[in-house]
Amino acid sequence: MGRGMFGSGRRGVRLAGFGVSLLLLLSACATSTGGTSSSPSAAASATPTTKFLACEVTDTGGIDDRSFNASAWQGLQEARQATGMSIKYLQSTSQSDYVPNIQSFVSEHCGIIVTVGFLMGTATQQAAKQYPTQKFAIVDYSYTPAQAPNNNILGLTYQTDQDAFLGGYLAAAMSKSGKVGTFGGMDIPPVTIYMNGFVAGVRYYDQKNGKHVIPLGWDPEKNTGSFTNNFTNQAQGKTVTTALLNQGADVIFPVAGSVGLGAAAAVQQYNQSNASSPAYMEWVDTDGCISAPQYCSLFLTSVTKGIAVSVRDAAIAAMKGSFQGGSYVGTLANGGVALSPFHDFANKIPASVQQALQTISQGIQSGSISVDPKKYPAP
Repeated sequence: MGRGMFGSGRRGVRLAGFGVSLLLLLSACATSTGGTSSSPSAAASATPTTKFLACEVTDTGGIDDRSFNASAWQGLQEARQATGMSIKYLQSTSQSDYVPNIQSFVSEHCGIIVTVGFLMGTATQQAAKQYPTQKFAIVDYSYTPAQAPNNNILGLTYQTDQDAFLGGYLAAAMSKSGKVGTFGGMDIPPVTIYMNGFVAGVRYYDQKNGKHVIPLGWDPEKNTGSFTNNFTNQAQGKTVTTALLNQGADVIFPVAGSVGLGAAAAVQQYNQSNASSPAYMEWVDTDGCISAPQYCSLFLTSVTKGIAVSVRDAAIAAMKGSFQGGSYVGTLANGGVALSPFHDFANKIPASVQQALQTISQGIQSGSISVDPKKYPAP
């Protein structure tokens, strides 16, 4: 069941149909709602068979953050494999790099510029207004029609509170200490949506099972919690995680890109001294057993979103001339978000918990189960 209910391979069984559905969406018309210059892998690839160039501007986490930047780059690599297009990226080392990096790619006449991350929302919007014929896609941000009057930006967003709800339920079910923890890289909506869903799932577990598992690191009523204020400093990730472990949390959910690698190092170190009562983790954005396999033995699951597939399909649509701006929202129902396979824990997570997750997933999709943490009483 670990591979069959929520995922298989890199994305999950529901994501298999996601690429088809999103490509159809991009081709038919999206619904409006509202570094380095080239990678080594790109240079080593076969000669492109088309002059179309797709370009990515990363956020500060970098192209190999094992998270959202890397996922977007994976999407462009898949687009290149499918079509023969050329791909490039520019890496942002600070927020001041956003505008010049975008401008550089406009000057290179990229067929589509993919910007990665909520923090690039303003820079992308300004560029789209200034260059009305330039196509853009942005991960974790969307615009109203009034904000993007040229209809040349596709916002790619993901309802990650849905699969994070499942992750919270699983964390609570597997906790031995009665405490679980989460923290974020920055206090921004694409991060806190995960944390809200996680806390809601923990509270739902308590409600349904008469338990009292305490979520640490995020208070959805006060909108306050633990943040490292960046997506790059692994040492800070280790420090925050160690604090959560010292408070008694035995399942940690970092929503912090490559900062989470520091969290994994902290959990691994903790387990060396606490072999009889080990702690575990849940990874974010991608399947951690693929993106950070050295820590796979720690990951109960990963709370993922289909960035790679959505970026791939946006790039292909732009190349084929069927791209239109608007907004896409990935959900459990359309496969845009999913829990990863359970990997090493497939036979360790009780069958009753796995069945409960399946039932809850169906309830979220039907609307009978809310993922709003404020719908459930706080501990």
